Amino acid sequence: MIDGIIIASYFVVLIFISFYKRKKNESESSFLLSGRTLSLPAFVATLVSTWYGGILGVGEYSFQFGVSQWVLFGVPYYICALLFAVFLAGRIRENKALTIPEALSDTYNRETGTVSSVIIFLLVSPAPYILMLGLLFQFFTGSEVNILIFASLTALFSVFYVSISGFRAVIRTDVLQVVLMYAGFAVLLVLAIRYAGTPFQVWNELPDTHQAPLGGHSIQYLLVWFFIALWTFVDPAFHQRAAAAKSPSTARKGIFWSVGFWFLFDFFTVSAGLYGFLVLGELENPILVYPELGAYLLPVGLSGLFFLTLLATIMSTLDSFLFLSGQTLGRDLIARYWRPDKSVTITRWCMLLSALLGIMLIIIYPSVIALWYVIGSVLIPGLLFPVLGVYLPFFRLRTAVAVWSLILPCTVSIIWLILGTLSGDDLYSYAYLGLEPFYPGLFTAMMIWLFGRQSRSI
Repeated sequence: MIDGIIIASYFVVLIFISFYKRKKNESESSFLLSGRTLSLPAFVATLVSTWYGGILGVGEYSFQFGVSQWVLFGVPYYICALLFAVFLAGRIRENKALTIPEALSDTYNRETGTVSSVIIFLLVSPAPYILMLGLLFQFFTGSEVNILIFASLTALFSVFYVSISGFRAVIRTDVLQVVLMYAGFAVLLVLAIRYAGTPFQVWNELPDTHQAPLGGHSIQYLLVWFFIALWTFVDPAFHQRAAAAKSPSTARKGIFWSVGFWFLFDFFTVSAGLYGFLVLGELENPILVYPELGAYLLPVGLSGLFFLTLLATIMSTLDSFLFLSGQTLGRDLIARYWRPDKSVTITRWCMLLSALLGIMLIIIYPSVIALWYVIGSVLIPGLLFPVLGVYLPFFRLRTAVAVWSLILPCTVSIIWLILGTLSGDDLYSYAYLGLEPFYPGLFTAMMIWLFGRQSRSI
């Protein structure tokens, strides 16, 4: 009951924060980018919390493969984020466009912006985070109720509180959620150290696969995840926050600070996964290693707070992705061709549609890692060069080929993914002819860029 009261209070606070100082008639800029006045602390809080929504997937991987989690999900993203800060963040803030599709339309043509809206809508699918929330609540309640029910209820709640104030609601709730993230994992690690020993002692008890940087995987598999880190350059959440920053300097500094906080949180998550592996032994469902470890080590009250930590980490990304997908489908696609004056209202309804589509997607791919892998492998190759070309003239394409640079790489990756799935031994076998689907898509994108780029340099 104590844990339940803590969690119920959290949901009440989210609603209060969303309604606080709500504006009845929000302008488009205010609803989508909070008036482009995001301060440095708020920028860091919302970017850091949004990037870690896949916390259960991270736990699943660290439990199974150890420190290679840091190699796959940490280092490549630090590098790409720093490059984003240096080359893109300031330029995005200086650009008048509010969204990526609008920027592509302004740089190339309307058709390019329209096609990119469809791709970005799929890219920011909230499906992985809806799945994790369903699993988390099923574990907490100990219920045999289908996870789709829990997943649907939490997703619809997120739609409700985000639609109240738009991006302003996302920022306010992210500030609360980032505090819960760090506090919860810090408490868990303190008790894990008291129970099982220091990280240096634990390290000596780990098997070789958990100590190996590659985690027992092939180089090609790991390289795909390094390439998927290019997601950072086309990530609408990064672009949205850079565009909303108070100044170009705020956007750049905010990302540098965020990388430092990510490094610290990665230490927390890797350590917790390794402690879970040694303390809990075999788990039927490794994706629940963090809640299982919390339930094992923490007393009543603290266990509820740690559940809240996991809940806040996931919901910080779910609300951002619901907002981005609703914005992309509603404002950048439907409202643009139908009712431009109703873009805010249409965005709100499209958030609901995005949640419903995400629920459908988790029925097809009931694995967080699989959802990340499929979405990243298929969509990143098509977006990479056109988006970079908006801000860096070296990558800019001729207008005539811009739309095809979106369509063809994604199509090639989708076909490769289907062929790999059909020819593989199981649903999660994607390689065809020994190649993961990301590579043919990226190769297609590079060829289009080489032969279709504008003859100018940075």
